[in-house]
Amino acid sequence: QVQLVESGGGLVQAGGSLRLSCAASGRTFSMYDMGWFRQVPGKERESVAGISRNGGIVYYTDSVKGRFTISRDNAKNTVYLQMNSLKPEDTAVYYCAAGRNWGIGLASPNYWGQGTQVTVSS
Repeated sequence: QVQLVESGGGLVQAGGSLRLSCAASGRTFSMYDMGWFRQVPGKERESVAGISRNGGIVYYTDSVKGRFTISRDNAKNTVYLQMNSLKPEDTAVYYCAAGRNWGIGLASPNYWGQGTQVTVSS
């Protein structure tokens, strides 16, 4: 069992930056691929970024390439999402997820965090 707790969301102006963190419980964090997803009301949850269990492979959806950076610290059981040059269309609830199925990024996560709101004002 893995429990995930996100932090770092908030309100920021367009062009600003935020850093999301996701702290995982347990001693098996390094055995899981990790991902960040986001969802806005009325739309499906989309994969934003993913990172393989050893950090060697990363994935980004096209709309965030060059602006977002995913990283992980297996010693701290934490995955991060650095978000720069934020746009109003990045506004969403961001979820951290863990799983062992890597496809185009993290596929079919087994565990989800509770989500953190990111709001970008224009």
